[in-house]
Amino acid sequence: MEANAEIVLADFGADATGFVGRELLDEHVIRADLVLTATRDHRAQVISMGHSAGLRTFTLKEFTRLVRAIDPATLPDPRDEGVVERARALVRAAAALRGWLLAPTAEADEVYDPYGAPITFFRSVGDEINQALDPVVTALTGVQTTH
Repeated sequence: MEANAEIVLADFGADATGFVGRELLDEHVIRADLVLTATRDHRAQVISMGHSAGLRTFTLKEFTRLVRAIDPATLPDPRDEGVVERARALVRAAAALRGWLLAPTAEADEVYDPYGAPITFFRSVGDEINQALDPVVTALTGVQTTH
C-alpha cells in the first residue's frame, strides 16, 4: 500500500496493518452480494467476468446515488431480518433504479486513483470516498453515521 494511502486511512481511524492487495478472482465475484468499484472501467471488468455480476456491481458513487433514492422503509429491518437480508434488498432496489436515475455526467460516478499523487490529493479522494460511504452504511445498517 502506498504510504499516502496509509496516512489517509489512519486519519479516518483505520489500521492498514496486514493489508495485502490481491487479484479479483471469479470465486470472489461469485460469492459477492455486492461488488463496489472505483471506476466504470473497473465495473466493466468485473461484469465481463460473468456470474450475473452486472446486477451486483456498481461504482461506489453510482451505488451511493441510487441508494439515496431508496426509501429505507421499503427495506427489511436489520434488527428483524439481519443486515445481510437488508443489504441484498438494497442491492436489488439499486439495480432496479439503474437506467432510470442517471448520473449528471459519466465522471460523476468515478473515484479517481490518487496513485503517485501528493498527500493533498489522497486526502481529497479519502474525503470523497468517506462522503460516498456514509449514506451506504446508513442504508445497510439502518443507523445514521456520526461524522
